[in-house]
Amino acid sequence: MAEDWLDRWSNGRTGWHEAGGNAGLRAHWQFDAKRVLVPLCGKTPDLAWLARRGHEVTGVELSDIAARDFFVEQGLGVTRGKDRQLDAWYCEELPLTIVVGDYFEFEGGPFDALYDRGALVAVDPDRRAAYARHTRSLLTDDARLLVITLEYDQQVVTGPPFSVMPTALRECYGNLERVGDKDDLENCPPKFRDAGLTRISEVVWRSSG
Repeated sequence: MAEDWLDRWSNGRTGWHEAGGNAGLRAHWQFDAKRVLVPLCGKTPDLAWLARRGHEVTGVELSDIAARDFFVEQGLGVTRGKDRQLDAWYCEELPLTIVVGDYFEFEGGPFDALYDRGALVAVDPDRRAAYARHTRSLLTDDARLLVITLEYDQQVVTGPPFSVMPTALRECYGNLERVGDKDDLENCPPKFRDAGLTRISEVVWRSSG
């Protein structure tokens, strides 16, 4: 998976990227958190959106190209350094860091909030449980979660990004509340339309309370 992910960034095959950020995040984020974890963050502008709301944001991303492109596209200054054994890009204007390397080697917790838009759906199903365990190990016991999944018929086409149905979601993150659901076919990679799918639901899940 890692080699394929890096190859996609090297060749500009980033059909999952939302240049304007995610509407579900903006509509449903309502957490008063100090530290927010964003796994497999890519170059999403959602990082800056969260940081400008006063959160201390840490994205973790395998691709150095994605980290570089984020700071260039957002017009933000950056200082290179280390976060333990992994490379890190520290934003000079906002409380924002992108740590570059294998997510399973990241140990920068604890975080009191999680924003997962492109990670759970990107992880191969056979590694999903391990991904969720590692993510939970980085969070406080009362951490607030906003998780965005996709639901579609994988008998027609499969991922990545993969379909994550409610049962699978709850196995990873427990009992979350379904707060948003929209057809997101137009924002998904062309292979889904080419395969004949007519709907892909983007679902927003949020911890209650």
